[in-house]
Parts: sequence; C-alpha cells; structure tokens
Amino acid sequence: MGWLLIGVALVVGLALLLRWRCPAWYWLLFGAPLAVLRIRVRYAAVMEACHLTVPASRLRLAVARWTKREIPRQRTPSLTRITPTRTGVRLRIRMRPGQDAFEFAAASDRLRHSFAVHQVTSRELKPGTVEITLTGYDVLHRVRMPARARPGTLRVPVALREDGRVHFRDYRAVPHSVTVGATQSGKSVFQRTVIKELAAQRVALVGIDCKNGLELGPFARRFSALADNPDDAADLLHALVARMEDTYQVIRREQRISADIPDAEIAANIWDLPKHLRPVPVVLTVDEIAELALATRRNDPRRERIITALIRLAQLGRAAGIFLDIYGQRFGSELGDGITMLRAQLTGRVVHRVNDESTAKMAFGDISPHAVFAATQIPNDRRGMAVVGQSTGDWVRIRTPHTSMRRAVNACNRHAHLTPDIPELARFRPVLAAVPGMAPTTAGPAVEAA
Repeated sequence: MGWLLIGVALVVGLALLLRWRCPAWYWLLFGAPLAVLRIRVRYAAVMEACHLTVPASRLRLAVARWTKREIPRQRTPSLTRITPTRTGVRLRIRMRPGQDAFEFAAASDRLRHSFAVHQVTSRELKPGTVEITLTGYDVLHRVRMPARARPGTLRVPVALREDGRVHFRDYRAVPHSVTVGATQSGKSVFQRTVIKELAAQRVALVGIDCKNGLELGPFARRFSALADNPDDAADLLHALVARMEDTYQVIRREQRISADIPDAEIAANIWDLPKHLRPVPVVLTVDEIAELALATRRNDPRRERIITALIRLAQLGRAAGIFLDIYGQRFGSELGDGITMLRAQLTGRVVHRVNDESTAKMAFGDISPHAVFAATQIPNDRRGMAVVGQSTGDWVRIRTPHTSMRRAVNACNRHAHLTPDIPELARFRPVLAAVPGMAPTTAGPAVEAA
C-alpha cells in the first residue's frame, strides 16, 4: 500500500509539473485520453442537449405506429473520426439530412461546456461533413510556435491560432492587409515578426515610417528603400508605381498570346515569367497610415499623391509582385477622402486590442459582426493577441510570440546579403549612421535583383 501511494503521488506530481511547464505533453499523456473517453460516452447525450439531432424518418415513425412500438428517438449525427492532436481533439461528423454547418458553429459554446474543453471551433470540410476542433487548454496563454511550421515563398509563420494551428502571412493568397490596434496592444511585435521572417527570403523590403524611422530604422540593413517623412514617402510611392508600370510592360511582352500556345505558358503576372526575367517581389510596410493620410492643410496635394499611389498599388500591385502591409491605430473615413476606397482593397484584416468599438467596425464591419465583438473582448494583459478576418466572413483569434527588437534586428543583419538592389529605389536606400571615426555606409551589401 505504501508503494502504491508513492506511485500515485509521483504520477500526480508529474502531471502537475507537465501541466505547468509543458502543457502539450500534459494534454497528450493525460488530457487527450480522458477527453476521448468523455466524448465516446457522452456524445449522443451532448448532441441531443445541444439541439444537434433530427427527428426519425417518416418510414421509421410509420413502422413504429403500425407495430405499436415506442416512438424512435432523435437521430444524432454520425461521429466518423476522432483524432487527438498536441493541443486538442478533432471530430469529423457526418450531418443528418436537414442539418447545416452553421448549427454546429452556433452551438460551439454549448459544446465547449458539455465536453469540458477550453475552446471549440467548427468548419465545413465538404457538403454533409463538418470538422469540430476541441482545444484542450489555452494555447494562447504561452505561445510556442511548432518546430514544423515551415515557411514557403512569401508565406511566413507569424502567430499561433486558438485551435493550435499556425497562422501564416501568405502574400500569394492575401496580397494586401491592414493591421490596427491601440498603443501597447502588440501591433509592433506583429510587425517585427513579419519582417524577421521575411528577412530570410529573397524579397525586397520597402518601408515608410513617418516617426523618423523609429520603428523600421533599426532594420535598415535589410531594407532596399526607407522613407521617414511624408515628402520622401510620396516620392517613394511614385517610384513604386513607376516600377509597377515597367513590370507590366515586361509581362505584356512575354505573354506570347497565339492560337498555338498552351494557356499555361501565357504570362499574366510575375510568377509566369521566366526566372531570368522575373523581378524580385516587393513588400511595402507602412508603419502609421494616419501620418500619411492626415492633411496639414485643406486640399493638400502631397496627401492626394500619397493616397492615389497607395490605391493604385493596392489595385494593381499584386500581378507586379508588390504587396502592402499597412499598420495604424485607426483606419476610418476621418482620415480623409480615398481612405475607405483604399481599405476596401486590403483583403487581410488583423485587429489587436482597440480602445473603442468603432475601430473594430472599421476593419470587420463589412465582414462579420462576431469578429467585431471578439476584437472588443481582447483583455489588456494579452499583448499580441488579435483577431484575423477574411473577406469570406471567417475569423479566428491569434497571438504572436514575443519578438524583441534585438532578435528582429539580428535576423535582418544576418540576411543583409539578400537585400536586392532596385535601381528605381536607389535614392531611397537607407544610409547607416556613421560610427565615430568611420564614414557612413549604405545599408549592407546589395545583390542585383533578378
């Protein structure tokens, strides 16, 4: 009996230690088996209690009346697969006739309490089949990115989703995005993470930071162009528009449209060009949109140039390999004419903690009211937590791992040799501050753009 008590105490101690230090291992060893057992035992009762059942068919009811038997019970949707993961359990359910995926999404909060898990999300896999993801613990409390999160071309991991999956910033799928958030909400950390991950890829980083380069200046070695005031920003955007127009001319010459040319060989964007003609992709980061959009006087011509150039880049830049990441505390119509038109071109929406509901509505009002509510519920002590919405109406909570300025700068310095030399932006190439006794230098070694 003594040895049994010691063994039980060791197991309990190990479980508590794993729950504190390694919640993923605790879930795999203890939480997942109990959750699977609970689901197997309580599945039918939970479906009925959450109003996710359908009446028996007319044939079965008629047979029961003819044979004077008991009326058949409600039919539950079929549970076809249970898959434990490192953060929870995934259920694949085949719906009954008359059910739809929205019913399961609306019942997610009731399912969370019924199965005693931290979070429940639902998505439709194909007609008639939904996948319910049960998250066993708060994966956003201490963000740990999985080691298997492999980046791709213009696809970088930047955060962890509430269901345990990795959230990627995929520029090929979502060319342009806007990120809003209040001060100390984690918006700058999100920006650093994106830049740190992009630094290792063969892309040109271009920045506009009207806070005298306070946010983007430390990454100067990896930036091909950087503007730190509105006047330079207007000229830089004009140069990007000129580069975009030149790229379109290259694509037009290489289209080779003819009756005997297969469709796959007709060029429509830079990715269809041969490698020796393909220009290097450009990612433009605008740190504070309000500093560019707010006019210093009525009918400011500089502001009109800036907004017009941004709208043109947002409308036409994807095919030319120019992508926009715009950051700001607000992105509303009070910033002047053209702002709502620009916002409509930005497919990706990321909202950190905001000070008022109207700021969340600026980003999600035309997407999903549920995303607006979720953005207003982000607590003050969850820096880096945000809500990501898509134009389809889907949204999800994410949290970015803490990336210090030093770590991001080290990544940019380590990959400074990948900084492409773009002739159109040569005059905006950042100049590093001179060390006493040394002459100022440009931002790192440059390589010729493809």
